[in-house]
Amino acid sequence: MKDDLIPFLTWAGGKRWLVTKHPELFPLEFNTYLEPFLGSGAVFFALNPERAILNDLNAELINTYETIKNDYLRVENYLNIHHKRHSKEYYYKIRNSRTRTPYTKAAKFIYLNRTCFNGLYRVNKLGQFNVPIGSKKNVILETDNFKLVSKVLQNVEFSVSDFETIVNRANPDDFLFIDPPYTINHNENGFIKYNEKIFSWQDQERLAKSLVRARDRGVKILATNANHESVKSLYLDLDFNCTVLKRFSGIASDGSKRAKYEELIIKANY
Repeated sequence: MKDDLIPFLTWAGGKRWLVTKHPELFPLEFNTYLEPFLGSGAVFFALNPERAILNDLNAELINTYETIKNDYLRVENYLNIHHKRHSKEYYYKIRNSRTRTPYTKAAKFIYLNRTCFNGLYRVNKLGQFNVPIGSKKNVILETDNFKLVSKVLQNVEFSVSDFETIVNRANPDDFLFIDPPYTINHNENGFIKYNEKIFSWQDQERLAKSLVRARDRGVKILATNANHESVKSLYLDLDFNCTVLKRFSGIASDGSKRAKYEELIIKANY
């Protein structure tokens, strides 16, 4: 695994902790890498595969990756402008603005991601980003290396599709990494209730069935999910190998409520 490729985005439920602390979970050899729920791409950047298909339903997220792949300097130049002008007033001005080009959209996306509360991505019923400003001031980071990011993205195919379309494209000895929104059956947690709107329990069941088909085709699979009895039973009943890991969650407005949570690790074919 590469340790010099750090994700340039912050994402709720990001898996940098997983690739850093548990590299043994990932296959040493595979053909094409496929990730239907991309987010910050922590696993992709750590593995740095030769071929990859990266997907997310968030079209603005995928646009950000594609523009960095195609012309990272243009994105970087616009991001520098945001860096110089950043303030509370400027943040809300940009948050409420409409951008015209793919490159200005990408720079806006990165700017808001880095300066909003906890790097959350949340939209209202009209699809408008509505996360308030956070405490971080830096728009340009010491870890930024958009030139290198652009280089490793050159052999990547991007997609904005339903996850099942991507899972169905996986062939024998390809590697599927699956990190869906953590929706569970009959849960009243506010964040998971928000996820329920974008990823329902029916989607969880549909995902599991699509992974059964991929497993039967000989695809290597590593999936993460909520360690909840409903999810665990779903995958154990389908004969997947399931283990539990603990992770630290930093997403809470009250620091005293930030604690360790358990995650379900689901594997097949390696």
